[in-house]
Amino acid sequence: MVIDRLPISRVWIRCLLSIPVLLSPITVACKTVETVETAGEEVQTNAATPELPNQAGLPVAPNGRSYPLVPNEPSDIAALIDGIEAALVTPQLAERELTTLAHQQQVIYRVLSKRPLLSQDVRSRLDPRWRWVFDQHIAARREFLAMHRGPASSTLPAWRIITPAPADQLLEAYRSASAATGIDWTVLAAVNLVETGMGRIDGVSIANAQGPMQFLPTTWSEPGIGNGGNIRDPWDSIHAAARYLVRRGGLEDIRSGLWGYNNSDHYGRAVLHYAALLKKEPLTYRAFHQWQIHYASSAGDLWLHEGYAQQQSIAVDSYLRQNRHSVPPI
Repeated sequence: MVIDRLPISRVWIRCLLSIPVLLSPITVACKTVETVETAGEEVQTNAATPELPNQAGLPVAPNGRSYPLVPNEPSDIAALIDGIEAALVTPQLAERELTTLAHQQQVIYRVLSKRPLLSQDVRSRLDPRWRWVFDQHIAARREFLAMHRGPASSTLPAWRIITPAPADQLLEAYRSASAATGIDWTVLAAVNLVETGMGRIDGVSIANAQGPMQFLPTTWSEPGIGNGGNIRDPWDSIHAAARYLVRRGGLEDIRSGLWGYNNSDHYGRAVLHYAALLKKEPLTYRAFHQWQIHYASSAGDLWLHEGYAQQQSIAVDSYLRQNRHSVPPI
């Protein structure tokens, strides 16, 4: 899952290690979203874009960004979540701000999902309108954590992390596949999110699953699934996923369809938590499209930014000697 990736098989997904609560001093502020001119009419966003926590000297990735920080105090975390969630559903939010806010959102929920007491404290301090949203994110993450088995990996995979297809093109594919099959577009988007970060992962799983929706070639070749399309093409693979979910009973009970996609009730529940967020507030999709790839490793929850490219697996320690920006700040 992006959002969270270990090598994927259709039978199992392993989830990520905890991230330590940050101890270094950080600062938080906010700024007002600028008024936007639309069709000659002035539109006020009625939201503030929080200025994210920062700390001098953090390693910087090739894309110019650092691993997001999380405040120490529950009240500060709650205030940050309030600001982020409000900004992310502001239609006029600029693309540059969306990218950084979405990654910050992702990391906060990853941290809190591993810390039940801190999570409860933060939730109690949230603006009530964001508590249901908070609950869906935390529940989804904990479902994936419940799937974890065995020690964290000491190697990183032979993947490329690439820029996914544009959000509007993927949305068109989800909606087209939904119209053709009856599988809700939000479920297809959520599967795409947890399988490859909506196409960010370009690689093959240990079970030989491939493409944006992680199909086994044998499944793809079944009559009525791949339909002669390209397993690596987003449009083809999203439509194939919808057809596969129908075949596995998804129209009668989407949970059955998701069980066929990955034989774990935890997986199905996590997908449906993300789908519920998309159904309640479709603008959530913009943030999900910006979520990054995180990988459970022996060195912690590593961020594999766009541009990561390994032709063969590499030892975590070897990779981190040149890529300190991938490590959670401490």
